[in-house]
Amino acid sequence: MRLRKELRGGVTVISLDGRLDSETAPGVQQDLQGLFPEDGLVVLDLSETRYMSSAGLRVLLLVYRQAQRGEVRLALTGLAPDVRAIMEATGFLGFFTVVESVEEGVEALTV
Repeated sequence: MRLRKELRGGVTVISLDGRLDSETAPGVQQDLQGLFPEDGLVVLDLSETRYMSSAGLRVLLLVYRQAQRGEVRLALTGLAPDVRAIMEATGFLGFFTVVESVEEGVEALTV
């Protein structure tokens, strides 16, 4: 799993590329803590996340909690249909602003 961070118009965009499963989740969680600002706007781009297990969903929950502890507004983009369905069925989707693209995420957070 590779993570990339870039700034787009004052919004931190963190992209995840690879599989987010029980093997990669601990490292991803640690890496995200280092990339995540204490305050501001963040789009988490999952469009290159080819697989996400329940361990990956746990990482998203921890990211949400980290955002809530700080002053971070968070949006998710690139959710695979099966991940979106699981998040919706569990009520988990309601925690996040979910958009179709990074550009929509940047726009949604800066309005």
